[in-house]
Amino acid sequence: MNALSPHVDLRPGGRLRRRRIVNRIMESLGTLAALLAVTVLIIVVVSVVRKGAPSLSWHFLTARPNLFGGPGGGISNAIVGTALIVGVATGIAVPVGVLIAIYLTEFARKPVALTIQVIVDVLAGLPTIVVGVFVYGLLVVGHQQSGFAGSVALSIVMLPLVARAAQEVLLLVPSALREGCLALGVSRWRAVLGVILPTALGGIVTGTVLAVARAAGETAPLLFTSSIFSSTVSTDVTHSMANIPVLIFIYSEQPDTALHQDAWAAAVVLIGFVLLASLAARGLLARSRRKLGR
Repeated sequence: MNALSPHVDLRPGGRLRRRRIVNRIMESLGTLAALLAVTVLIIVVVSVVRKGAPSLSWHFLTARPNLFGGPGGGISNAIVGTALIVGVATGIAVPVGVLIAIYLTEFARKPVALTIQVIVDVLAGLPTIVVGVFVYGLLVVGHQQSGFAGSVALSIVMLPLVARAAQEVLLLVPSALREGCLALGVSRWRAVLGVILPTALGGIVTGTVLAVARAAGETAPLLFTSSIFSSTVSTDVTHSMANIPVLIFIYSEQPDTALHQDAWAAAVVLIGFVLLASLAARGLLARSRRKLGR
């Protein structure tokens, strides 16, 4: 029959209609799942803010805790300690995690890559309390608790997340970029540093932010490595440092309801810390993209 014949039936067949229906159903389910996740996040944040807002004040953020642990003090030492511990942990985990991802995607042979991948996946599923006990036996026994020991514990928690996220993003870089660099005579490592890494920078930053968000709220590793601290503000990572997760745990275990409210307020500060870290990472990413676009 002639393709231009007016008698040709152009209406969708049963199979096409079925595909459209399935497509709409899956789109609706995906949208519903996304809305559910956002709703849960909003409920958690609003609940924490409502319970912690009465204790939030400039004094709460800048003052030191009361000497005997009573209500009415601040959490300035815990804010400084959390920032330093998480910052050092990020400085340890991100370079190592990115290098692992680069090796797995660019240089490792398949049997070696599979072995390392299994190890990284097992490390990602390792309970954080086990990590805390390990670092306690490695760095604390025979010495003392310290902020650095806490950072090492958190870096172990962050490492598989950073490595896995960076690996997935590097695998998405088009092979044409690698082949073009090699065709121009560029060495493999220069191609990785100059072309492949900048292309995957957005995903690496996103994975790092997710790892920081998880590490910032971890309590179990810090209970073993940096939970004995004074009320003074300290920046010495060789000694035990106050931190918000352990402070929330201690306050929540006290019988005083005023300390429970301070624990909620500290949780609000911790959420704000993660939010600021995310915004800062996004700002740095946007700046680096503008430089690359010039």
